[in-house]
Amino acid sequence: MPELPEVECIVRSLRPHVEGRRLSGVDIRSPRVAAPGAAAWLGRLAGSAVLRIERRGKFILLQFDSGICAIHLRMTGRLLWNAIPGAWTRAVFAFGQDRLLLDDIRQFARIHAGPQLPDEVARLGPEPFALTAAGFRARLQGRRGRIKPLLLDQSFLAGLGNIYVDESLHRARIHPLAQAGRLSRPRAEALHRAILAVLEEAIAAGGSSISDYVDGAGRKGGFQRLHRVYGRHGQPCPDCGAPVRRIVVAQRGTWFCPRCQPRR
Repeated sequence: MPELPEVECIVRSLRPHVEGRRLSGVDIRSPRVAAPGAAAWLGRLAGSAVLRIERRGKFILLQFDSGICAIHLRMTGRLLWNAIPGAWTRAVFAFGQDRLLLDDIRQFARIHAGPQLPDEVARLGPEPFALTAAGFRARLQGRRGRIKPLLLDQSFLAGLGNIYVDESLHRARIHPLAQAGRLSRPRAEALHRAILAVLEEAIAAGGSSISDYVDGAGRKGGFQRLHRVYGRHGQPCPDCGAPVRRIVVAQRGTWFCPRCQPRR
């Protein structure tokens, strides 16, 4: 699933093409990708101008002068500018002679549209870059659960997924099963710094292309070559050389270094 860095890269690649353009129409080719009421609202948006395109968590938001369209790519969705429609094209946004395609082999992607942000977006927690270290610590206080499931919770922090949680925890030297509410101030601040650093580096590298992800121009990311633990079971930790381990946390494959990230 595209996470914050991948979605940010998609938005940046599409921004020069769609901002200021008027939507000619939308062809929904698979009703499964449209949330209830979305298709009707997209019909009303025809002729409206895109004021801006931005990211919120893992959502891509197209803000029109008369409504909003929110797209979540989920597992295998892609947004591609002026690509050729194919068997996996589920929706086509037309802008005059240009088009924005939503391709998704598994049809898990979702399009929301209406006069305001959908509830799925409104319920999101703060953006990582909007939180100070003190604000991050405050959100951890009183939490009884484990740190990895908490970081995956989009109502706690928006945009993080499996890749960047594992990478951030490794940099901060925190075990994925550590109690979130018991992290000391130095460890909580180290985790906050690690999250921001990992996200910034991933965005600069164009995101992580593990399987399906490409940006709006069809370009793959390069951050997967810089992963320290994610997907590297049995390989040496780049910091200490110990073999990276894989466990399951919150039903998600989880990679960590048992030497750098001792459970305590």
